[in-house]
Amino acid sequence: MENFDRIAIDPKICLGQPRIRNMRITVGFVIKMLASTKSIEAVLEAYPELEAEDIEKVLEDAAWAVYDRTVNIPTA
Repeated sequence: MENFDRIAIDPKICLGQPRIRNMRITVGFVIKMLASTKSIEAVLEAYPELEAEDIEKVLEDAAWAVYDRTVNIPTA
């Protein structure tokens, strides 16, 4: 997850949310579109400025973010 050529974070843009390159399309927005039964092709058609590699990077980063997350569950 060290390659940030497709994902940018700037506290002054999009409230600091991770976004695609120099656009104002956030990573979270792309994930929500994919989760709402939109295919990658549908997302690319709706947002032609995106590239397939952008979506691949979003999914890769999301997978690492979930994988690295630890949740403490209290025992009864």
